[in-house]
Parts: sequence; structure tokens; C-alpha cells
Amino acid sequence: MTTAIRPTAASWAIDPTHTDIAFAVRHMGLSTVRGRFDVVAGTIRTDDSGVPSEIRVELDTDSIVTGTADRDGHLRSADFFDAERHPKIVFESSSVRPKGGDRYEIVGDLEMHGVRNEVVLDAEIGEPIRDPFGLIRRAASGSTKINRKDWGLTWNQVLEAGALLVAEEVRITLDVQATQQD
Repeated sequence: MTTAIRPTAASWAIDPTHTDIAFAVRHMGLSTVRGRFDVVAGTIRTDDSGVPSEIRVELDTDSIVTGTADRDGHLRSADFFDAERHPKIVFESSSVRPKGGDRYEIVGDLEMHGVRNEVVLDAEIGEPIRDPFGLIRRAASGSTKINRKDWGLTWNQVLEAGALLVAEEVRITLDVQATQQD
């Protein structure tokens, strides 16, 4: 049984076992390839009304999983994430704007492949609950779209019909669970 909790100022740690950071990109203009990062960590700070005020998320680029070992290896290589030189993808929020109800616009910097650019996430943030083990938890889901070339991820091939092997637009989705730390 879960119990609703009144939101307050708090520090939260992202629970990596209940968090999914995923991406989707068109392949050959025909289908969509999906993947995720298995190693995620982060912290969230909420203000007195329980609204997130600071968010920091780190992903290990070496933990990318698409379901195909050869593709995962290529994505870790210098052609894409260059995991050896750039082991982390980091998001740090700069503002959180209410959009009504439980919807928020989260603006922040996404650092990937040694390049830092601003992104805007559309997010839905749930109310805190006490889980059956006594922990106070919150969950959020969100999405954004980026152009991978803006982060220097430019490897590609042009196919015979003129389509790109890998699309430039990448859709990112996240489902995050966090536990209160104080």
C-alpha cells in the first residue's frame, strides 16, 4: 500500500533500478531504432511547494543498449558517443516552469560528446508517496527532441535514394523515480 505525502523542500536521489532514459531515431528512413542507457544517476532538489528547483542527471555513455551488440559498439566508438573520451552525458536544469496541473517545462543544459547545448523537456511530475518499505518516492516522465549534429554526432551515410542511414532528429523519453534523501 502507498500513502500520499505532502510535498516539501527536499533532496532526492534518482533510483536507477526504476528509471529509464531512452531514445529513438529513424534508420534508413524506414524504421525506428530504440535504445537506452542502463547506468543513470542523479539528484533533484525541490522547493517548499515540492516543485523541482535543481536537477542533475548523469548517464554513462558506455552503458548504451539497443539490443544489437555490433550497433552498441559502433555507438560507443569515436563515430558517435566516443565513450572512451566522453564517458558521461550530463543534464543540469536552469529553470522549471509550471504549465498547469502536474505539467512542467524544464530547461537546462545537456552536455554530450564534449558539447553543451540548451534543451527543453516537457515533463509530468507526480506527487510524493510513501512506499511499502517506508521510503518517500516521486516519479516523473518527460520528453524532448534534439538534433544530434548540434552535439557533434555527425557520422552518417547517404543511401542510394538520398535518405540518411541515421536521422539527425533524436527523440528522448525519460521515466524517472527518485527517493527522498532528507
